[in-house]
Amino acid sequence: MKYPIGIQNFEKLRRDGFVYVDKTALMYKMVSEGNYYFLSRPRRFGKSLLLSTLESYFSGEKELFEGLAVSELEQEWKRYPILHLDLNTELYDSKEALDGKLNLFLANLEDVYGRNPNERTLGTRFEGIIRRVFEKTGCQVVILVDEYDKPMLQAIGNDELQTTYRNMLKAFYGALKSCDRYIRFAFLTGVTKFGKVSVFSDLNNLEDMSLLPQYSTICGISEEELRYNFDSGVQRLAESNNLSKEECYARLKRDFDGYHFCWGSPGMYNPFSLFNTLKNMAFRDYWFETGTPSFLVYQLQKTGYSLDAMTEEELTTDTLNSIDIMDENPLPLLYQSGYLTLKSYERRFDSYVLGFPNREVEQGFVRYLLPFYTPKVQDKRAYAVNSFVKDIEKGDAEGFVRRLQGFFANGDYQVMGDLEIYFQNTIYVIFRMLGLYVEVERHTTHGRMDILMQTPQYLYILELKLDQNAEVALRQIEEKGYAKPFEGDSRKLFKIGLNFSTKTKQIDDWQVVCQ
Repeated sequence: MKYPIGIQNFEKLRRDGFVYVDKTALMYKMVSEGNYYFLSRPRRFGKSLLLSTLESYFSGEKELFEGLAVSELEQEWKRYPILHLDLNTELYDSKEALDGKLNLFLANLEDVYGRNPNERTLGTRFEGIIRRVFEKTGCQVVILVDEYDKPMLQAIGNDELQTTYRNMLKAFYGALKSCDRYIRFAFLTGVTKFGKVSVFSDLNNLEDMSLLPQYSTICGISEEELRYNFDSGVQRLAESNNLSKEECYARLKRDFDGYHFCWGSPGMYNPFSLFNTLKNMAFRDYWFETGTPSFLVYQLQKTGYSLDAMTEEELTTDTLNSIDIMDENPLPLLYQSGYLTLKSYERRFDSYVLGFPNREVEQGFVRYLLPFYTPKVQDKRAYAVNSFVKDIEKGDAEGFVRRLQGFFANGDYQVMGDLEIYFQNTIYVIFRMLGLYVEVERHTTHGRMDILMQTPQYLYILELKLDQNAEVALRQIEEKGYAKPFEGDSRKLFKIGLNFSTKTKQIDDWQVVCQ
């Protein structure tokens, strides 16, 4: 079986015999029921392949679709002129870079369809091209734009450049509205939704299909599609990793499934990680290794965001659907980029709570956060995650606390800001990392953090305080009855009180009570 890793061209995929998960019934639904669409999905989720599939369809390449669902649905197979702009192939580090990309796109089309010298701006040139294509071919135009938001994503952190890109694209995409009568179909893809660009604020006939239930499976791989198309590959993967086939399915689900693009929709697998795993017969964090979320960490730090809130804050659909508030709240950006997904829904308020979609994303993201949110220490071996885990697994509660205390005491504090948020975010990252190896549950209320760690032999209840003392922390464990659910548990229980001093920037007081 040939897995289409990195293959984004539908014609190449079909002619060269790569496996294809048939999405053409949904594609046909799009083109037969509407004219203007926008789709947001995380990177490497199949957006470019879908766009290429549409290009082959509107080119009338019937033979490429033999045996697929659309071959039974489409009767006409009419050929349309196609204007395809791919913004994914450039480094947009200056106004000139974007201007050059758009100018090249327009100049190539003008060589074919002619140019009016009075059309001087990018927007008027695009508008003129669309009109001339229609006049010369007698057919309405199909416009496909891949990764429309790439320039603005690369400009995060540079407000002036991002404003420049917004203004340029506002005028450029404005041509779609003024040329409506000449356009048969327009489809734009991206990772995020910048609502202030006129594509979304002015082009009111553009349908955002990103959260629509009927299109929730149009990109990615569902559980049903995995079992139908790749069962033999999963069997080989299982044998290579000494797993039963069902154990292998469970491992794939844990590591790569879990993306939800509307509430109640099937969980979707990341196709890039899934295909790499099946091809290489090895489980790795393939998706996370292909890109680092530096612009996300920049927004988290810029806003002073408490990492606890990532999986507790409620977001309305309107908020989730736009990243224009990212300077106040980075969660929509994290969701649209694929690092968080829908975990619960409150219908009455039309609000969602987010969480990590799967183990690959959680593990990769938390590991990436670690150097940004923890002190830099000289002897990294002493404070490696596996050292903390070993202390927990062997019941060395005091050794664990001393190691944690030393982590802060010996650290170089280059990441500062609000010390309370800093401490909470540091603890969040540390215990989220530990949670990848031991069972860690965390519940936060009004900035106070309760932590429960469990192993087959031991239970740990931790209470952390700021500028108080360990005795206050232990008293809260007793008064709140945190240990009551475990009264009949045979495991050894440790109650741990910690206090962090914002003056010394250290854990200055701690106590361990064993029972």
